[in-house]
Amino acid sequence: MNIILMGCPGAGKGTQSAKLQEYFQLKHISTGDVLRAEIASGSALGKQIAGIIDKGNLVSDEMMIAMLENIVKNTNKGIVFDGFPRTVAQAEVLDDMMRRLQRKITKVVMINLPEKEVVGRISSRRQCKKCGEILHITSAQEKVCPHCGGELYTRPDDTPARVKHRLEIYHKDTLPVKNYYQNSGKYVEINGDQSPEKVFEDIKISLSK
Repeated sequence: MNIILMGCPGAGKGTQSAKLQEYFQLKHISTGDVLRAEIASGSALGKQIAGIIDKGNLVSDEMMIAMLENIVKNTNKGIVFDGFPRTVAQAEVLDDMMRRLQRKITKVVMINLPEKEVVGRISSRRQCKKCGEILHITSAQEKVCPHCGGELYTRPDDTPARVKHRLEIYHKDTLPVKNYYQNSGKYVEINGDQSPEKVFEDIKISLSK
């Protein structure tokens, strides 16, 4: 089973990917995590990626696919792709990569969420500097991670200006990917404006069809 999870920023792709990883014993590949790990490594590539992301842009397809291919070819587990592909060009490159590795995408799941809900979710999102946990806070006064006591901060990608830019990129580049997969027989849509547990149940049902 190799799954692509799609949806706008804040749709819950990370939450659902983690649930899929645990339930089906899949390898969760989050492009965001892959990029942040490379940046944190301090490598020359990481510094290059940091410069691109700081401007609110996406890394090149060649750069991204090279990192992903290295991960995929080193696991025997099924994959859940979280945050990739974001463009039709990336979808085509991913298909080529999977063929080279003698794999194929079995399901493409789109999590739909109204933009008003997107803004609310992302504006409440914080990450812990110590353990890396991502939380949704209920009060601006919450500044300490309840898991480890580390300091909570707003990630650069989650600021209002950056969220607006990300949504513009999403509508311009990512929604056409829906059309790419829609006639493949693998594409399904899930209502993301419900509890994470209900979203997961709906995804599991879609994967059984």
